[in-house]
Amino acid sequence: MRDSLKNREVAGVLYEMAELLELHAENRFKIIAYSKAARAIESLKEDIEQLCKEGRLQSLPGVGKAISEKVEEYLRTGQIQAHQDLLKKTPAGLAELLKISGLGPKTIFMLHEKLNITNLDELEKAAREHRIRRLPRMGAKSEKNILKSIERYRKRSTRILYSTAEPVVSEVLAYLQKMEGLEHITAAGSYRRGKETVGDIDILATATRPEEVVAAFVRMPMVEEVLSRGPTKASVIVKETIQVDLRIVEHRSYGTVLQYFTGSKEHNVLLRQLALDRGYSLSEYSLKRLSDGQGLFFDREEDVYAHLGLQYIPPEMREDRGEIEAARQGRLPELVSLMDIRGDLHVHSDWSDGRASIIEMARAAQALGYEYLALCDHSPSVGIAGGLAPEKLEEKIEAIAAVNEVLEGLTVLVGTEVDIKADGKLDYPNDLLARCDIVVASVHMGQQQKEREITGRLISAIENEFVDIIGHPTGRIINQREPYEVDMKAVLDAAARTGTAMEINAYPTRLDLNDVYARMAKDMGVKMSINSDAHEPEQLKVMKFGVNVARRGWLEKKDLLNALSLQDLLRALKR
Repeated sequence: MRDSLKNREVAGVLYEMAELLELHAENRFKIIAYSKAARAIESLKEDIEQLCKEGRLQSLPGVGKAISEKVEEYLRTGQIQAHQDLLKKTPAGLAELLKISGLGPKTIFMLHEKLNITNLDELEKAAREHRIRRLPRMGAKSEKNILKSIERYRKRSTRILYSTAEPVVSEVLAYLQKMEGLEHITAAGSYRRGKETVGDIDILATATRPEEVVAAFVRMPMVEEVLSRGPTKASVIVKETIQVDLRIVEHRSYGTVLQYFTGSKEHNVLLRQLALDRGYSLSEYSLKRLSDGQGLFFDREEDVYAHLGLQYIPPEMREDRGEIEAARQGRLPELVSLMDIRGDLHVHSDWSDGRASIIEMARAAQALGYEYLALCDHSPSVGIAGGLAPEKLEEKIEAIAAVNEVLEGLTVLVGTEVDIKADGKLDYPNDLLARCDIVVASVHMGQQQKEREITGRLISAIENEFVDIIGHPTGRIINQREPYEVDMKAVLDAAARTGTAMEINAYPTRLDLNDVYARMAKDMGVKMSINSDAHEPEQLKVMKFGVNVARRGWLEKKDLLNALSLQDLLRALKR
């Protein structure tokens, strides 16, 4: 990629050189010069390579002859030898300490000189042994703050669940939207693309008084630490470990900036190459015509894509999975939305491990505007979840019939989440399954079996004439449990052959099937069902997280069982 990305690349190297020079107690004026040059290049709205070609590098603040030669060296070779030399004489772990909030280069240098600290583990050990408090300008409070910063740094290295990021984003947007002069504000990055996990949260905005918005941002009640602050951008820590970055941009460039910061990186690389092929250079600020250098500015993303001859590509699809070619040919799918969902085909009640009655779950589904709800309590093998013995399922069938007598506008379907046992057999006999409207078959035990056994179990369930949906097909728990070994291609082949649907379990820690397998299922003609797996009324609302997965998997309304009307659903089921 060109333009501003290259600018930030060069600035990043110069910033790091300034920090490394300070770590080694080099000349103060030299450190200031590198920092000043880095800031100037980072905020530059022109292409640094173009400036270099035109011999204008030394026109930038802080860029004298020595630094301009190093920038030229980087643009020519991809590295600066002086930077490499600094890295070689700096213990690797020492450079990492610069990422610990509250530790500047001078403090790190002192810790290294006095206590021979060279990495994060040694720093933590010294703090816990109370050796740091004995150093000049340090104390017990400094040690406590260092330990807290180390803990936050380590936690921040793990991506958070989308569902964890969502309330943070909502709170930030709601707070800032009250600001006078704020024009646009959007969360970008992996959050906007609906990824199952999110790194730092990027917020983009336009405003007539940027400094006032930045000031309000760093003063939000939820802010626990301010990492950095400038006239148009700031970074803060909220909820102990979550980093939120705000960037305020020019209104005229909002469309290109939003496109750029939404990503993904792979999508942006392809888009910029397409722009070059069409005679343009696309940066985060504008689309520049190469023939005459004329900059075209877009305040809407849709216009960026249109100018490049593409259909507008929804953020969830921007992952370099064929979306640009599909947009060029005008054949992007019409992605499913939450409004398309007509019901939920996998929820639990207090008949097994749920925490609400059938009628309470039904009323909550009515409040969401659903037409139907399938009560799929566990079968007996899942004893820890209060699975129902066959006679208890018989009683539940009668209880559901009684509830349907008093409900209007919603039908409760008789369902079960029947366990697929280790030998591939189902936990209920076929004659009992035949009495259910919906049968979801799932693996809950024996997940350590080899791929051949797990795959065989799933295919055996798929081939049962009464199984409608395979629940959470890979068994993963995000950041907690890896998916079990399974040949998903073989499973989907069987599902396509038999007309069995696969579940996208919308529970935030599951999201199973994931987006990649959902796309594979669609391409193989396998129907899907987005289900909440709710165990209480409030959990019905997690459906939106499953919709994110479906959109990332290119799913349309026609691909989903639970986007059908009740009448069409009953016709589409195996029975």
